[in-house]
Amino acid sequence: MASVEWRSIPTVLYPQEILDKAFGRASSQADLVDDPDKYHRVRKQMNRMVQSACDVITKTLNSYVDRWPSLNALMEFDRALVDAAVGCDDYKRNLGALQWAAERSQRISGEAQSKILRLRDIDGFHKARRHAYGRISSIIDQISPQILWLGEARDILRKLPSIDPLEPCIVVAGSPNVGKSALISALSSGEPQVAAYPFTTKQLHLGHFTHRRRVYQMVDTPGLLDRPMAERNQIEMQAIAALEHLGDVLLFLIDSSDESTTPVSEQESLLAEVTALMSERTVFVVGSKSDISPSNDEYDHAISSLTGLGLEELRKSLIDNIDADKIEDPLTLPEHWPREEEI
Repeated sequence: MASVEWRSIPTVLYPQEILDKAFGRASSQADLVDDPDKYHRVRKQMNRMVQSACDVITKTLNSYVDRWPSLNALMEFDRALVDAAVGCDDYKRNLGALQWAAERSQRISGEAQSKILRLRDIDGFHKARRHAYGRISSIIDQISPQILWLGEARDILRKLPSIDPLEPCIVVAGSPNVGKSALISALSSGEPQVAAYPFTTKQLHLGHFTHRRRVYQMVDTPGLLDRPMAERNQIEMQAIAALEHLGDVLLFLIDSSDESTTPVSEQESLLAEVTALMSERTVFVVGSKSDISPSNDEYDHAISSLTGLGLEELRKSLIDNIDADKIEDPLTLPEHWPREEEI
């Protein structure tokens, strides 16, 4: 499964814009018809106008269906993002409506052209074309709510983070204000991506660092893992379930300084919950803000994102634990490695 480039989702035209585009293209096609005989010229013009209008609508609608990511091809975390952001059922249903309309448009084109070929008068050609236009407009009007929904959904989905399932991923968790975003910023090679996060009113920070040309992704979990399970709503529970399948390592930050907004006992209780949730992942317990927390020696790592204390040691531990460059079988290429087809 490749990384989803949410920002590449195409702009969705308004219903009237789709019709204007189709009918405008049809008019320009009619001007290209050249026949000295008016009867044959008009019949060809009307025929070409109907075909052109229907082709534009069909191609426009199908391009949305084709260029929007298929839910079946997404990893579970991405599907959970979509479901929380816009709803997977609505996503599939509204794209399906566009596919239906595209098929109907092609059928209208075929029926109208057959009718025009059977007619024997110029006025009839014009009436057949107007009738086809009316049917096309009715179809677009019928799916107008679905088109508008997709336009609004696109604006939401474009803000979602893109996580590459082929590269290592580190999930950063902990109670509020323990330094998750600061750690990601401190370890990242560049400026972390800040994206809307549909599970909460907060934002998602997605950073990365590079080691031996391999990208290590880091993703925080705002509002998901910072309160007891019983207090979480259905959408948050869905996201947490998805987290079970995301990431190679979990970093759990604990702030034991006097500035901590959450008692250490509650943070440790949350750690127990998260450790059970991510049972198949290595969990590093990291004491944050070590520049003002002298008692962090009891944790796997003690770091300070402000001063840089312990950051390189933590980075090395992550790389060694994930062991992304390990070769199980030197004669077998990695799953995503480019291959030449056998002849």
